[in-house]
Amino acid sequence: MSAIENSKLAIIGAGAVGTSLAYASLIRQSAREVVLYDINEAKVEAEVLDLAHGTQFTGASCVSGGSDLDAIAGANMVVITAGARQHPGQSRLDMAGVNVGILRELMPKLVERAPDAVFMIVTNPCDILTYAALHFSGLPSARVFGSGTVLDSSRLRWLLSHRVDVAIANVHAVIVGEHGDSEFPLWSQARVGPISLAQWVADDLSPVTNGRVKFSEAEFEAITEDVKTAAYRVIAGKGATNYAIGLSGARIVEAVLRDEGAVLPVSSVLTGYRGVSKVALSVPTVVNADGVSRVIEVPFSDSEQTLFQHSADTLRATLDRLGLA
Repeated sequence: MSAIENSKLAIIGAGAVGTSLAYASLIRQSAREVVLYDINEAKVEAEVLDLAHGTQFTGASCVSGGSDLDAIAGANMVVITAGARQHPGQSRLDMAGVNVGILRELMPKLVERAPDAVFMIVTNPCDILTYAALHFSGLPSARVFGSGTVLDSSRLRWLLSHRVDVAIANVHAVIVGEHGDSEFPLWSQARVGPISLAQWVADDLSPVTNGRVKFSEAEFEAITEDVKTAAYRVIAGKGATNYAIGLSGARIVEAVLRDEGAVLPVSSVLTGYRGVSKVALSVPTVVNADGVSRVIEVPFSDSEQTLFQHSADTLRATLDRLGLA
């Protein structure tokens, strides 16, 4: 595996998410060149200028962009954040129709200018839009995927790390399914270090709570609900989620541009995965310079399999309504 030299990252949309992703990518040096595009010329030029003024402090990375789509030409990776904004009380699926229309027009133009790029969809509902983007682009399925539940999984790990008093890097847990209301944690596969969460529940392995950490079924349900509703709480308070999705998006970009082979729960159109096909859902996936290298067959409990099928059915109903299925 080898990183792409002089890598070029194009970000479509200079709103809260796109600019946060550009900012995170510059700081983390995710790409050699970051290009920001938006139809709002004054806004995108101001954002690029603001970011450029700080590049003395970001290593070798540089930033450019504007309202001319030709600026993305030759990009190695294109991240799409443009679309209708999610409002308080609105589900991700509520925005599907408008954003599918935007992608229908946008994808052929992007592919024309960056024909060899890997494309990542961040705009919500990202699973529906990942399916639509693949359909409208005509690209191989490996090169079009969504940011999926990478951020949701980070939220889960953050909650668990506080619960068990262990560094977040040593908590291994993943959210799968829809990036939305039907997502769920794979509790059967969750671990703290090398120890399964089930064993952690049973043993005296933490100084918290008088030497014992006990999870109840009610607490598992509460944690699941906390993860599902996290974005709604942020949106209600500040109008948008942007910092965490910017950071998680930059992390996925690095997996592609550095050809890492990282295992991340991105969303891709599945074929015969645990009985699910022709719908984009998040499952643990090997991500490298090709995009989706392969999806990993993960053991599910019976209840998890039921939840996964429900998530697929939920998204398929939306695809049917939009005439995409």
